[in-house]
Amino acid sequence: MSNRLRWDTDLAGWPHAQASTRVSAAGLRWHVQVFPHAAAQAPCVLLLHGTGASTHSWRGLIPLLAPHATVLALDLAGHGFSDMPEGGTASPVFSLPGMARCLGELLSVLQLTPTLVVGHSAGAAIALRMCLDGLVTPRHVVSVNGALVPLEGLAGQLFSPLAKVLTRAPWVPELFAWRAGTQRVLDRLMDGTGSRLDATGRELYRRLISNPGHAAGALGLMANWDLRGLWQDLPRLRTAVQFVVGSNDLIVPPDVAWRALARLHSGPALPVAMLDGLGHLAHEERPDLLLPVLLALLGTEPPPDF
Repeated sequence: MSNRLRWDTDLAGWPHAQASTRVSAAGLRWHVQVFPHAAAQAPCVLLLHGTGASTHSWRGLIPLLAPHATVLALDLAGHGFSDMPEGGTASPVFSLPGMARCLGELLSVLQLTPTLVVGHSAGAAIALRMCLDGLVTPRHVVSVNGALVPLEGLAGQLFSPLAKVLTRAPWVPELFAWRAGTQRVLDRLMDGTGSRLDATGRELYRRLISNPGHAAGALGLMANWDLRGLWQDLPRLRTAVQFVVGSNDLIVPPDVAWRALARLHSGPALPVAMLDGLGHLAHEERPDLLLPVLLALLGTEPPPDF
């Protein structure tokens, strides 16, 4: 798709653009940001954003985390400055196993082995799928408002097929991007997360979702999203999971974390960390509150008291 964000012009002014590079793996060029730590033995932290976001989602957390670890952030396939897969929104890359497999290949090319994987929303589901499929073996996964529970009832029967039908129409991403670029629709989308972002954060989302190429990537992920296999496989997960929940999340109900926790059989459970008053984009609202959770898992600080 030609109407994607342009590397030579749109990257200017993007958060941490000085760390941005393109890496080829799994038949795609990925937008990758690596923040290497001076110590050779420093742990590596992989950050996976959610549907419709990009590396910008971690703009506040990265400077806080980089003194403690090598940090790797990337744009998912079809998102931000990463390539749209061949086949567009119908590509199997947009399935949960497909995205996990591609990210596994990307890590192999980068020769990085994450000690900690932090996933927001859909990024948390991808992180857990990667662990279940043996594509990554971190000590911990952090699920920030993880979208892990399949849609139930009529919504579950209709959502994915409807999204597939919509994404087959080439004008749908154009229409979505045009509508999302208006202030009224943008405000509605942002307010619907339950989060209060600053002006810079809102403007970055406006730049993303008003781009038809990025909108197509987000719609492709939604059209191919099926969590039933992940939900079924959770009891065999052997990676420790730290659930972080914004109490004001209006997209993923906070009780999803406890429901997912109840399905895990991998040793002592870590208590759910509740971030009071924060919404679906809690890690963007207050990255300073997420940082102590991550540092405790990396072993550099005691766990915070929530």
